[in-house]
Amino acid sequence: MHALSRLAPEVRQYLLVTGNYWAFTLTDGALRMLVVLHFHSLGYTPLQIAALFLFYEIFGVVTNLVGGYLGARLGLNRTMNIGLGLQVAALLMLTVPAAWLTIPWVMGAQALSGIAKDLNKMSAKSSIKLLVPDSQQGTLYKWVAILTGSKNALKGVGFFMGGALLALLGFTGAVLAMAAVLALIWLASLLLLKKDLGKAKAKPKFRDILSKSRAINILSAARLFLFGARDVWFVVALPVYLSSVFGWDFWMVGGFLAAWVIGYGMVQSFAPAITGKASGQLPDGRAAFAWAAALAGLPAAIALGLNSDLPAQWVLLGGLMVFGALFAVNSSLHSYLIVSYAKEDGVSLDVGFYYMSNALGRLIGTLLSGWVYQAYGLEACLWVSSVFVLLAALISIGLPRHRASSPTN
Repeated sequence: MHALSRLAPEVRQYLLVTGNYWAFTLTDGALRMLVVLHFHSLGYTPLQIAALFLFYEIFGVVTNLVGGYLGARLGLNRTMNIGLGLQVAALLMLTVPAAWLTIPWVMGAQALSGIAKDLNKMSAKSSIKLLVPDSQQGTLYKWVAILTGSKNALKGVGFFMGGALLALLGFTGAVLAMAAVLALIWLASLLLLKKDLGKAKAKPKFRDILSKSRAINILSAARLFLFGARDVWFVVALPVYLSSVFGWDFWMVGGFLAAWVIGYGMVQSFAPAITGKASGQLPDGRAAFAWAAALAGLPAAIALGLNSDLPAQWVLLGGLMVFGALFAVNSSLHSYLIVSYAKEDGVSLDVGFYYMSNALGRLIGTLLSGWVYQAYGLEACLWVSSVFVLLAALISIGLPRHRASSPTN
């Protein structure tokens, strides 16, 4: 604590925001894996499992719009703490006796978790804009990349934790343990997080939830298709395929998806170096188009490989590694661009609108992941993914471009 007190106030707040985000992310990743694997073991179909996440994604869309407005009016510290508290409540909802775990009840708990997740994420991403001066865009890119990359690496740890806790403690024990730990972190956040962080000087009107920025609207549309492209095969289709076709158990499915997301997060953290920050290059619309275009054909190539004589496990797992690396750079670029484009006063309004599109893309991808996989198989999910990434690339052509300039650190 003494070492923490000697840091600059902005750095202390960054560490607190990041710590909150990390803790939340662990429970979010673990809960998703718990729900997918537990209900698959109970005999639920892929489409039924996807339906369990329907309210999670729908409420994520609404929360990002309304949450950005609330963050600007109430302060980001309050919206972040509300998110942590709601996640504790969502976890406790799933500790009821097994007979109560009906589809509507689980969907309700997932709805609460979806609200919590997007309040937490919007608050964390918006806070970074306020802690770094506009003149230090290189530092902003680095901090956003570290926050985003570390979050996704920990989400991977959460996937593994979910599979491991399910095997060790059972569904109820695993959820109860996570609720207890997160409740302690929530109490600490209530005490330590800076008051009025992100509160707009001018009180925004409710109609301001819709972005008036052309750049943010274009980036939001590209984000929708980019994340729909990931979730259309990753959320339901992939874990069910690994379990039912490859015969993997909970430990193997959770462990592999954890390793994938951890690697994905690590690449995100290094995205500034990969995209040329050290040589004076900061990303713009040209970079967003180029990296999306590089990703567009990969899911289709994996689908073709699965229909060939090549070993299916090598094709799928190897393809996943490459997809994860390319997708990580795309995601990190987008995360930097939205924070860079957002106006400082009421930053959460712009960031909330953008992550509304992100949540809508996840919603579309999740529903398609269950339906397309059940009706047509994993290869069809991969073809849909390629089409979505191509659309994201084409939309990105309209993003602003700038001359290369030396980033300020």
